[in-house]
Amino acid sequence: MSNSAFSSLNEYITGKQQEGPLIDARADASEYSLPTPSVAVGELLGTLAAAGATSGAAATGAVAMTPAAGVVGLHILAGLPDKAPLTCIDPEADHQARAKAAFRDAGFGGSRARFLPSRPLDVLGRLATGAYHLVYADVDPVDLPAVVEAAWPLLSPGGTLVLAGSLLDGTVTDPTRKDRATLAAREADELVDGLEGAVVTRLPLDSGVTLVTRRV
Repeated sequence: MSNSAFSSLNEYITGKQQEGPLIDARADASEYSLPTPSVAVGELLGTLAAAGATSGAAATGAVAMTPAAGVVGLHILAGLPDKAPLTCIDPEADHQARAKAAFRDAGFGGSRARFLPSRPLDVLGRLATGAYHLVYADVDPVDLPAVVEAAWPLLSPGGTLVLAGSLLDGTVTDPTRKDRATLAAREADELVDGLEGAVVTRLPLDSGVTLVTRRV
């Protein structure tokens, strides 16, 4: 596919999302320079969230580790079953307050999401094993290996761990890069290949997205 064709397709996909709470949430995140998934990746999150219900999975809840929980959460909630919970993890209370407002504006009740104002690695170990169908992680690259190890046990059979920006715009493939972030991202990339029962998919979207799905 040519670059122009890719750009045209991306513009078409983005143009499908013209108004509503998601647009407002994206504008708010942009104002505060919070990293957000592209519309294409966001819609993929909604599809993965919905897959838990359509497959009859016992666990249909989701976890979002991201400063832009308003955007990510709205995409996920759009796919989650009506009573499935979303857990949002971020240490900044202001980020979480904005996400709460975005969910409320979109018509989601307060019981649909819980908010843990903590660093992800401080609380992932407290979450129930095998209780989540989708886990989204947009974290500092240096934390990626530890997040993979902590998040993998949380997934139910058929569940997916989504690692945002995991390929660092392709710098993980550059053998001359020896900085801490690249080394950690490279370690996480190798780690997911060694997980028992994992199906790994790498997508050239955003800065590189890795999907790690637990076999049923």
